[in-house]
Amino acid sequence: MAHSLSAKKRIRQNVRRRGINRARRSTLRTKLRKCGDLLARGSADTAAGAIRETCQTLDREANRGTLHRNAAARRKSRLARRLNALKQKATG
Repeated sequence: MAHSLSAKKRIRQNVRRRGINRARRSTLRTKLRKCGDLLARGSADTAAGAIRETCQTLDREANRGTLHRNAAARRKSRLARRLNALKQKATG
């Protein structure tokens, strides 16, 4: 148990930050799942818009520190690869 005032304050801050980070991570996972569903259904135009929005969210969370920069870049890259494969399949 924390004894000093600063340690008690740090505990309160950590609890608050954990709640905020969990909410942000949950929102991000939902957006990623929706993008995956759109890509699986095969609607390239709709998926492109959703991916653009999701990439903005990934960048925002990486800047805030909720997600590591490289993890955000990796997820964006994978989404882009899936979208490009879907577009290739539609044209070819």
